[in-house]
Amino acid sequence: MDKKKDFRREPLTDTQLLMMITVIIFLAMYFLAMALLGGGFLHAQQIFDMLNDNAPLIIVSCGLTIVMIGGGIDISVGAVTSLVVMSCVLFLNNGGNIFTSILLALGIGLAFGLVQGFLISYLEIQPFIVTLAGMFFARGMTTILSVNPQKAENGAFNALREKKIEIGFLGYTAKNGNFVPARMELGVVLALLIVLVIFILLRYFRLGRGFYAMGGNQQSALMLGINVKRTRFMSYVISGLLSGISGYVFMMHTGAGNATNAAGMEMNAIASSIIGGTLLTGGVGNVFGTFFGTMTLTTIKKIVVSSGLNEPWWQSITTGGMLCFFILLQSVVLGRRNRSKKV
Repeated sequence: MDKKKDFRREPLTDTQLLMMITVIIFLAMYFLAMALLGGGFLHAQQIFDMLNDNAPLIIVSCGLTIVMIGGGIDISVGAVTSLVVMSCVLFLNNGGNIFTSILLALGIGLAFGLVQGFLISYLEIQPFIVTLAGMFFARGMTTILSVNPQKAENGAFNALREKKIEIGFLGYTAKNGNFVPARMELGVVLALLIVLVIFILLRYFRLGRGFYAMGGNQQSALMLGINVKRTRFMSYVISGLLSGISGYVFMMHTGAGNATNAAGMEMNAIASSIIGGTLLTGGVGNVFGTFFGTMTLTTIKKIVVSSGLNEPWWQSITTGGMLCFFILLQSVVLGRRNRSKKV
C-alpha cells in the first residue's frame, strides 16, 4: 500500500512572517495613498523617485541588517557615507578618475569595517561604543576635508551621473501633453543587486547562516562549530564596505559633498531594518524585508508631505510613531506565536 503523501505546508519562520507583514503594510499604505491622495502616487515614476532618493539608504540598511541579525549595532554608517562622499568629490576635483575614486570609496568603507570589526570581535569592546567613536571620527574627518559644500566638477563623472535608465511603458502623459518615460538612476540598479546578493549570502552560504546562529544564541553557535569572533568580524567588514558603496551612490545622486551629508542616515537605516522585521536582539531578519521597510518609511513621509504637512518635524514624528508601531507589532506577533508553539 502506498503511503499517503503529507502535503502540509511548513510553518512560516519568524523572519518570513515579519517580512510578509511589512510587505502587506507597504502595499496597503501605497494603494491607500493612490486612492485618497492621487497625484504622483498614480504614476510609476513615484516608485522610481523613491528608489532614486533612497538607493544609498537601501545599501546601508542591508549592511546594518547583517550586523543586527548577528546581535550587534553599527551607528557609524551615516558618518562613513558622508566621509566617502566628501573624499571622492575632492579627489575627483583634483585630477582623480572614476575608477580610482571607486577604489577610494571602497577603501574608506573597508578600513572602518576592519578596524571596528577587530575592536568589537577580538578585543570584545561594546559595539555601541566602538561605532559611536567611529561616527565622531568620520564626522570630524569630513569637516577637516572641507567645511564648505563641494560640487563634483569632473566631466566624466558628471556624464556618468546624468545617465538614466528609461522605461518607456511605465511612463505617463504630462498635463502639457508630452509623454514622460519613467527614469531610474544607475545607483538603484546597484542597490537592487546588493539586496539580491546579500539575500543569497544569508540564505545559502555558511557565513550567512552563521550570522543567524550567532544572533539567536551565541553559545549554541559555538557548540555548532561556528567561529563566532570571525563571523562577527565579517558582519562589520561587510557593513563598512557597503557604507563605502553607499557613499559613492550618494555622490552619484547629489553630485556634491557636504559636511552634513547623510546626517541621520544611521537612524533611518536602523528604522528601515526594524520595520522590515529585523529584531534588535538578533537572530531574525531579511534584506527583502529591509528593502520594503525602507520603502514603507519613504511612503509615509511622502504621504505626510502630500497631505500638506511640509514641516520637517512632522516627518520625524510619523517616523517615530511608525517605528513604535512596528516594534509593538513584532512583540505581539512573536509573543502569540511563541505561546502557540508551547501549547
